[in-house]
Amino acid sequence: MNETFRVGVIRVITLPDQNQAEIHGRLMEQYVPALKTYTVCIPDQPEGIHSLELKAAAVPKIIEAAKAFADMDAVVISCADDPAVDDLREKLDIPVIGAGSSVAAMASRYGDHPGILGITDYAPEPYDRIFGNRLINLGTPEGVKGTLDLMTDKGRESVIRKALELKAAGASSIALACTGMSTIGISDLLMKKCAIPVIDPVLAESVCTYFECLRTKK
Repeated sequence: MNETFRVGVIRVITLPDQNQAEIHGRLMEQYVPALKTYTVCIPDQPEGIHSLELKAAAVPKIIEAAKAFADMDAVVISCADDPAVDDLREKLDIPVIGAGSSVAAMASRYGDHPGILGITDYAPEPYDRIFGNRLINLGTPEGVKGTLDLMTDKGRESVIRKALELKAAGASSIALACTGMSTIGISDLLMKKCAIPVIDPVLAESVCTYFECLRTKK
């Protein structure tokens, strides 16, 4: 099958460098070559989303940004909190995929007690909805308060330590809960360190997007 699907990717962090903004889209195309991505960032969100307040502020911006993608085959909100996903599913006639629900769906294949590893003390809504009290949540890595902290050496080391803590606590898999983890490409390293499945958000959203495009193609 040589069909290509056009996918709009919405980043929930404001990045002035378009090349940097398109990292998730390029990863999606690498994982699933049948996807052709087009990326926009929402405005005035320099720290992305790492709190419920920032999520609420981002929702109307995401809805506005999605208008440019109404003629695409699908829209991806590349954020583990799935902001505006439900709203856009009511507004658009194309599949709308969120990174969070994609990760949770994949993690459910690997045991009953995934460990969540992200940048918020609370579990993003898709993780909490799908796993409830089966989710192992030990909080955020030390010193990591937002996605930008993941870009530092200290941030990466802290993520590795937290992953090992989750495994020791009985996690059957590690469900990454920030797409910034995909940006720094840490999932393979965590799998080597922990020897349990680690679900990468951008990989998960890529696979789910392709499935939805195939399922709904005209």
